[in-house]
Amino acid sequence: MATCVKCKLSDSVLKAGFVRGRQRYLCKACDYHFTEEKTGQSPERRRAQTTIGDVAKAVGVASSTVSRALNGHTDISPVTRQAILDAARLLDYHPNLLAQSLKSRETHTLGVLIPDIERPFFATVVSGIQSVATEAGYRVMICQSKESYRTEVSNVQALVASQVDGLLICHSRETENFDHVKPSACRGIPVVHFDRVSNEVDSAKVILDDWNGAFNVTEHLIQQGARRIAILAGPESLLISRNRLAGYQHALKRYQMPLRPEYEVHIEFQTAEAVVALDNWLALPEPPDAIFAINYTNAFDLLVALKKRGLRVPRDMAVVGFGDEFMASMIEPGLTTVDLHPYRVGQQAARLFLEQVQQKEHFQPRTFVIAGDLIIRQSSLKGEGDLFRLSI
Repeated sequence: MATCVKCKLSDSVLKAGFVRGRQRYLCKACDYHFTEEKTGQSPERRRAQTTIGDVAKAVGVASSTVSRALNGHTDISPVTRQAILDAARLLDYHPNLLAQSLKSRETHTLGVLIPDIERPFFATVVSGIQSVATEAGYRVMICQSKESYRTEVSNVQALVASQVDGLLICHSRETENFDHVKPSACRGIPVVHFDRVSNEVDSAKVILDDWNGAFNVTEHLIQQGARRIAILAGPESLLISRNRLAGYQHALKRYQMPLRPEYEVHIEFQTAEAVVALDNWLALPEPPDAIFAINYTNAFDLLVALKKRGLRVPRDMAVVGFGDEFMASMIEPGLTTVDLHPYRVGQQAARLFLEQVQQKEHFQPRTFVIAGDLIIRQSSLKGEGDLFRLSI
């Protein structure tokens, strides 16, 4: 039996129809109508989101006054401002971000598209982007292509449709058509490329000094006594692959060493491909005595494969990579590689976006180059290599 919510009596309560699907009652003792509460739902959960009007009503001011106070206008007295802030906090008021974005045409959201969030390089780049974007008041929306061109296009379209204020993108290894990141497709929002960039798009770019990095690491192998240096390059369509191959070739020419086509192999960065390339090299009449893998993960693949084949690193085969991740210093022998400073890459990409937002039509796209540092470890030190065996 129902109990009157006003007088708390139950003997005089009668059913009196339905209102919006709920049973309606009449208490004859106090002549009061009421409806039954829905079970399992507290009044707090049924409350709608607090609005500026609710805050204004609580303080006794106009909604426009609340809006100006919350947006930092100086024409509000300190006492009124504090009363409004206290009421907003008490009522758990949060601004309607969608409404704000529709009014200002800004979402304060930055779209970031990377090939693979699981790779430490890209995760660190995102961390650098986040540090600069957050300080500037932007949220970061992250998508990954998983090295798929179709997924990349779909992600770009989704980010643009979400009205992000800018797009920071590193292309997938499959991407050869860049129409989806041209101004017409991106509705004129700022686009910044990093790492894997496109020269077809007139955008701000952050690139690594791939050419010099590859030259330096190849020169290091030559100085260590290597004379038959192979390169495990990436897809020929990737600009970073072409630049690193060019740096490698220039170092060989500088030291008057021949360019041997059989020592140059392009792969899609897959482990199985790296192992096949190694076996093909080992089967040559003159196998390499050093390998430069332009992707650090493939350098790890080579180290594991060499161990399984009973070969010693660096005595039988020196190995160097490109990209200094934490595993490079943890394995034994440690991997010689080039530190690409991915955190700086992310920071600079975000700063170029902010420059474009501030300068608007006066912004001139430019390319920012980040130099890598050669990190020498035991995997390439042939003079010290007899002391090391592979232990992974």
